[in-house]
Amino acid sequence: MALDRTTGLNSLGFPKPPSETRVVVAMSGGVDSSVVAAELAQQGYDVVGVTLQLYDHGAALAKKGACCAGLDIHDARRVAEDMGFPHYVLDYENIFRDAVIDEFADSYLAGATPVPCIRCNERVKFKDLLQTARELDADCMATGHYIQRKIGNIGPELHVAGDANRDQSYFLFSTTAEQLDFLRFPLGHLPSKKETRALAEKHGLQIADKPDSQDICFVPNGNYASVIEKLRPGAAEPGDIVHADGRVLGRHTGVIHYTIGQRRGLGIGGLDEPLYVVKLDVDTKQVIVGPKELLAVRTIPVREINWLGDVPFVSRNAWEMSVKVRSTRPPIEATVRPLSDTEAVVDLYTAEEGVSPGQACVFYETSGTRVFGGGWIWSGR
Repeated sequence: MALDRTTGLNSLGFPKPPSETRVVVAMSGGVDSSVVAAELAQQGYDVVGVTLQLYDHGAALAKKGACCAGLDIHDARRVAEDMGFPHYVLDYENIFRDAVIDEFADSYLAGATPVPCIRCNERVKFKDLLQTARELDADCMATGHYIQRKIGNIGPELHVAGDANRDQSYFLFSTTAEQLDFLRFPLGHLPSKKETRALAEKHGLQIADKPDSQDICFVPNGNYASVIEKLRPGAAEPGDIVHADGRVLGRHTGVIHYTIGQRRGLGIGGLDEPLYVVKLDVDTKQVIVGPKELLAVRTIPVREINWLGDVPFVSRNAWEMSVKVRSTRPPIEATVRPLSDTEAVVDLYTAEEGVSPGQACVFYETSGTRVFGGGWIWSGR
């Protein structure tokens, strides 16, 4: 592939031929990252594939089809062999346990609803793996994430994916400006997953029809509680299920079995009104339930903010933005009021239900595609 005649840059933004541009591709073994590696290799880039082994595949937590299981490592290696570029497997088990799994367990026990995929991107893939890519003398690191990197007035900007249904900006809000300078997301502009699978077929990849991973890689079948019980034996203690008006309605076997907004499986049938989990009180071991209207939240404290704007976060008293408080919810308009460089209060224009500590609050341009970062919800009530 030749350089762009207008800019003098190759497709990854460097002023030199692809053959002189080394790119480390983070390969999970799935279709997306495999296509990225195959495309770049075909374009003539000096591709190095890297797959992370994040936990013991023989352990009770592992499961077939998870993003980092042994089968996926095999699939990534096979793509590299077929396309003719080197591939390495790095043992990151200790890093992953210390940076992601332990916090996941502790957060759940504290009554929060953590998002370990964000911490994995922030603390493992875009930190330790990115540093490894630099040590391999790479010019950049590419991933199969569905998000766009665009060059703005003062440098790289983060923008939502071309396919809104596959946009992963919620899980990548903590990407720093420095990391963004080194990262590339070659699939971010594609209109749908259909194009990705078509590219896989074009390259003859045997994983072209491989299904997407739906669960957190170390949580079998989405059963968080069973994982917590394995990681922290005996930590789950029984307590009361209490109505918001103070009535004791029943008993539970551990706060870890419940999440904010949960309605099914409460074990308190026979009541006239539908009840939802509205609060988890770890100190008193109480699961507090109430009518749906008690879930409505309009003010959200946020901390550990990663800001990706062109001017300092605290340079304004308030920012008018759209925010997303859960990965499955669309952005809603809000006012973000900075308290410091890393803390803010978010005032939602319309109330949102199911807001939980431990989830992310991601900031978006109100009328546009830019992602301005975000922070962590530390108390939703």
